[in-house]
Amino acid sequence: MPYLLHHLLLESAAAHPDKEAIVDKDRRSSYAQFAAAARTCAATLKEHGLVRRDRVAIWLEKTFEKAASIFGISMADGVIVPINALLKPTQVGHIVSDCEVRYLITTRARWESLREAIDHLGSVQKVLLVDEGAEDPRVVSSFYARESQADSPSVCMGEDLAAILYTSGSTGRPKGVMLSHRNLLAGSRIVSTYLEISRDERILSILPFSFDYGLNQLITTVQQAATLVLLSFRFGDEIVKMIVKEKVTGLAGLPTIWAVLTQGAPSFNKTQLETLRYITNSGGAVPSETVKKIRDAQPHLQVFLMYGLTEAFRSTFLPPHELDRRPTSIGKAIPETEIFLIDAQGERCKPGEQGILIHRGPTVSMGYWNRPEDTAHALRRNPLIGEHEGADTVCYSGDLVKMDEEGFLYFIGRNDAMIKSSGFRISPTEVEEVLMATRRLAQAAVIGVPDPVVGERVHAVVVAASGTEADKAALLEFCARELPTHMLPRDVEFVNELPRSPNGKVDYKKLKSERSG
Repeated sequence: MPYLLHHLLLESAAAHPDKEAIVDKDRRSSYAQFAAAARTCAATLKEHGLVRRDRVAIWLEKTFEKAASIFGISMADGVIVPINALLKPTQVGHIVSDCEVRYLITTRARWESLREAIDHLGSVQKVLLVDEGAEDPRVVSSFYARESQADSPSVCMGEDLAAILYTSGSTGRPKGVMLSHRNLLAGSRIVSTYLEISRDERILSILPFSFDYGLNQLITTVQQAATLVLLSFRFGDEIVKMIVKEKVTGLAGLPTIWAVLTQGAPSFNKTQLETLRYITNSGGAVPSETVKKIRDAQPHLQVFLMYGLTEAFRSTFLPPHELDRRPTSIGKAIPETEIFLIDAQGERCKPGEQGILIHRGPTVSMGYWNRPEDTAHALRRNPLIGEHEGADTVCYSGDLVKMDEEGFLYFIGRNDAMIKSSGFRISPTEVEEVLMATRRLAQAAVIGVPDPVVGERVHAVVVAASGTEADKAALLEFCARELPTHMLPRDVEFVNELPRSPNGKVDYKKLKSERSG
């Protein structure tokens, strides 16, 4: 019985060594080759001193090497820290510093861009490059060119920390959500159950592995000995072309992906994607009109709408046969999971009442790395059981939800200041810090404004510094250098002063209400 992440790969490679595992552009790798690459990664890390619980960051494009590194780190008893390839060096430096990364897997070009940002940090002991590198005592070049090594016994347990996924908090910089091996295996087991994923599946991977669902796709594929097709794209027609070329059967995306396909990809409406069995959504609600367009274009498709949060992975899903009856519902609890709502007094909500969604089950995370107060706020004792019934930790989502008489759930809104755009959780404070770093502003407040395509768009309301010109273009140009695309303000609005609440703080609620009409 597998209980560590890499056990899934070893079992699939032993049972189906010649089965196609990863398609990365023109490169096709079998499960035997996939496992061999993971062993090479593990052996290299061990050779250079990795010990149990050392954090290993991966800053690569989504490639075969990135997939192999994820399982190789697990084989070496390390902790996986996948970093979004879109992040800029300053943001990568924060992650490296925050969880004291010991090893970094990247390319020479990325390392050169990052070196200055983390040279002052003492935690990184070795940099493992997937390509050639410059002379540097910390750098190990082209480590994947070596021959694979035999497995070494693992000393980890299923309850041990396996990965840290960085997600923005409502204030401050991104924080790391800690996931155990059991969390990861439970997530893949549960998803493969209700999506009925089999060994014959060919799943198109367009989500980053640093995103909980993108990582889950990789793990689920390996668990089932299916095939994962990697794709980085710019236009929706590229997705359609890959589905046809690789006979893709499953596709997961964000609301923006479905908007791109239905509005900006003519081939999606003209091509019958006969092999595509299902699509799933995460990272925000899909407008009902978009769902209708998808079903009109591809009437055979099973469309699964889902709700989740990184701290507990996936919480609910709406079965495809319920779409016509309740198109705005987020469904019911995923298998092995209990979902309930509580009011301000900690009592269970009745049908029709709004309450905070609480998640109970095997995917509840271990909390936030080195943030005990945040962990205590999100992970708490089950309010519906007595102390005599033993320990039972649940996840407080912070999201307002209501339930109908049949138990189907409906998302109302977020109970914090987070901006949820295109599936990303964006910290207003982090964007504000960049805006203020221009030295052109006296104040900056960043809010989310409702948007039918991306969910919320990032909107900045700012006060120019005394004697400084109100130059919107200069601010946006600076932000473009410092922030990934999904965090860039769509607009910068100059005002004479920001509204304040009675306690002297910026009144974000007023800012949002005035711009959400």
